[in-house]
Amino acid sequence: MSDIERPVPDALLSPVHSAAAGLRRGSLKVFFGYAAGIGKTYSMLEAAKKEVAAGRDVVIGYVEPHARPDTQAMTAGFESLPVKEIEYRGVTLREFDVDAGLARRPDILLVDELAHTNATGSKYEKRWQDVDELRNAGINVWTTLNVQHIETLNDVIGQITGVIVRETIPDRVFDSADELELVDLTPEELLERLRDGKVYLPQQAQHALQKFFQKGNLTALRELSFRQAARRVHTDVETARRERSARQPWATADRLLVCVGPSPTTARVIRTARRMATALDAPWVAASVDLDGQPPSSPVQQQVAEHFRLAERLGAETVTLAGTSMAATLLDYARTRNVTKILIGKTHQPRWRRFLFGSLVDEVLEQSGSIDVYVIHGEQEEKASPPAFVPGRTIRSMGYLWSTIAVLAATLIAFGLRSFQFAESEANTVMVFLAGVAWAAFRHGRGPAILASLLAVLIFDVCFVPPYYTIAVSDSEYVITFAVMLVIGVLVATLAARLRSQIESSRLREQRTSALYELGRRLSSVSGNAFLVATAGTRLTELVGGEVAIYLQAGDRGPELEFGANSTIARHPVSLPAARWVIDHDQVAGATTNTLPNAVALFMPVVGSQKTLGALAFRVPEIGRLLAPDQRQMLEACASQLALALERDQLAVEAAEARIEAEKESVRSSLLSSVSHDLKTPLAAIAGASGSLLESEGLDEPTRRELAETVAEEASRLNRLLENLLQMSKLEAGAAAPNRQWHVLEEIVGSALHRIRRELADHEIRVDLPGNLPLVFVDGLLLEQVFVNLLENAVRYTPGQTLITIVAAVDENLLRIVVADTGPGIPAGAEERIFDKFYRAAGRADGGRGSGLGLAICRAIIQAHGGRIRAANRATGGAEFTIQLPLPEDRPQVNITG
Repeated sequence: MSDIERPVPDALLSPVHSAAAGLRRGSLKVFFGYAAGIGKTYSMLEAAKKEVAAGRDVVIGYVEPHARPDTQAMTAGFESLPVKEIEYRGVTLREFDVDAGLARRPDILLVDELAHTNATGSKYEKRWQDVDELRNAGINVWTTLNVQHIETLNDVIGQITGVIVRETIPDRVFDSADELELVDLTPEELLERLRDGKVYLPQQAQHALQKFFQKGNLTALRELSFRQAARRVHTDVETARRERSARQPWATADRLLVCVGPSPTTARVIRTARRMATALDAPWVAASVDLDGQPPSSPVQQQVAEHFRLAERLGAETVTLAGTSMAATLLDYARTRNVTKILIGKTHQPRWRRFLFGSLVDEVLEQSGSIDVYVIHGEQEEKASPPAFVPGRTIRSMGYLWSTIAVLAATLIAFGLRSFQFAESEANTVMVFLAGVAWAAFRHGRGPAILASLLAVLIFDVCFVPPYYTIAVSDSEYVITFAVMLVIGVLVATLAARLRSQIESSRLREQRTSALYELGRRLSSVSGNAFLVATAGTRLTELVGGEVAIYLQAGDRGPELEFGANSTIARHPVSLPAARWVIDHDQVAGATTNTLPNAVALFMPVVGSQKTLGALAFRVPEIGRLLAPDQRQMLEACASQLALALERDQLAVEAAEARIEAEKESVRSSLLSSVSHDLKTPLAAIAGASGSLLESEGLDEPTRRELAETVAEEASRLNRLLENLLQMSKLEAGAAAPNRQWHVLEEIVGSALHRIRRELADHEIRVDLPGNLPLVFVDGLLLEQVFVNLLENAVRYTPGQTLITIVAAVDENLLRIVVADTGPGIPAGAEERIFDKFYRAAGRADGGRGSGLGLAICRAIIQAHGGRIRAANRATGGAEFTIQLPLPEDRPQVNITG
């Protein structure tokens, strides 16, 4: 298959993902129109009656009481939820009860007026948030909406009608509707209905006719509603096209960049960018350039943050750039992101200012190259209020004072140097003044430094150029000196101010990087949810300079407070619902936001790779600064680090549990295998031999004896197996503590050889125990069991007529005992594994009999005596097991002879 014909996985999976999302989330149907009174609610109720007739469960959640007889008549026969009554300033307000809708859970719930603003005290600030929660719960919602309530059309409709609509919904809510039904009526018919009192009461209708309901306004609104509906139909067509032609996924050709600044006109530019991005089906980025390294609490940064929040609500990606030139920084970023169109606001500047200093628009147009630049004319959305007292402005005013003092100090120094004949040259005097200008630029910025340059030129002219103490000059060449001095001063001021700005920006970035590094280092050094949360909470408290609370999702019980139990956040009644909402929706909520704004803290989700793990709550004096782009990005990075640490810890716990379960399963399987083979074989032999003895009376004596020996041998083998199982369980439980006594090693070895003399009958045994061996302080029975198991292991893995040796020697304070054979040896790499429980190596001479517990018991016994045992292959062939036992220093001495 060629690359052109090969299906793209994402395109193939997209319909599946959409279908799965549809199964999890309720659908939204919007009855859409261009003005009140065209029949949206009536059409919704009429369509609902058809659904009821078809057998579907339809309930009215809320229908606005507009006193329209036709509409009220249509509500008859429907089940309606009780409204929620809220007392506000002595007035009882009737609102939709979202909790009642969640409890009733009908198939279709009718909720009128999607853009409505709820009364103070409601669960959510906007009704579209109520609808969003209903959809998340799997409830299908039908609602109504007018075109003027769409956020990106707000300023356009305001220009057309002269009325600013305050109740708006984000475009993403409108775009998320699964079905859109356009309800239309000609403007003439709507005006006729208005005059007949079918829309508003007569007095209200007359006022509406004079203001909003004018034919020109209605015609423009109708066109906008048609355009929005057509765009939606186009989107549906493209979706269907992708489903039918999954081999040709859509590729975005355009990318938009909107320039964000502190000017109020930026909001218009952002909305225009959103409309253009929607029309082009292109992603868009809102970018701001920080030239001055201003703190997040500065008025400029707060205004930029407000514009960023608007852009984020409209679906933009936001980014803050750092650079020395705004135009160059924006264009460099645009080229790295393949931006094809830049939108920038047109600022109102005097011509002289544009001529002397240029403008951002001119620079972007000149340097944009192949990138299209759209200049948007902006108007102030509201009259600016008088600026409040800002400490930073006083500090900057003091900078001008200090710059003046610096120039006066340079003047005194120049007079002093000239009086002592150190600076008779005018060039040296100029350097003294430039030094003062440079100091003013570095300490107080560009503005104070330019003032210092002007004062320096003026004082130099008056005090140090003849004729003295006048602004006149005796030589016209001094004019060039003044100009060069002024230019150099301004240049030094600009470079020094830029350097100061870069240092400040670097310091802020270093602080953020250091904070993230320190948090990551601390989280990596601890484990356990309690310690991770405590570490993160303590560090975040230091970073934000306020109160921090951390909520973690606790299964079906919902969020639980894990850090900050003594904080104001924990005591506030809205905090727990806010944390639950943030975890459920993966969005910021709380103070200064549109969701649960009556909370005392700002809540951010802790999102992991698989799910949302919890929520972070911050309460600081200036909580709005936490929503500044750089601050929000840092806090989101901290939340991500906490989520990764929690997931890492959970994965470690799950891996340990899985390893334990795997070991248990391995032991269980090995035990079952051992029981099925090593118990079944002796029992079968015993049953067969005993049955033959009982049923065959004519057996001769040798045959009877052979059968009886078989019974005894297999019973002994079965007994040893059961003893091994019991001994292993005791050793693992710590119940088999060694009963140490002084013993002669030769007696222990001899007793072990006697116990398995039948198994050793076909092998040659050689024992080399020196007569001067000391007594050993051991449990004689347990050490005897070690020799029995080692000898049985040698018999199983070596053919008959081979040599098995037992050798002992003393190495300083250790007794070394070696049990060796001349068999095939130990498989490579299995020197340690053969001491594991139920491990049985291949190539056994006895046909695979044995439980795999003998060597494990040997290691457990030797370790209980403080010694060690190891296995290795001999150079001459075969395997050897070396036992090392410690010898007490006060051991008694004994000589064995004979």
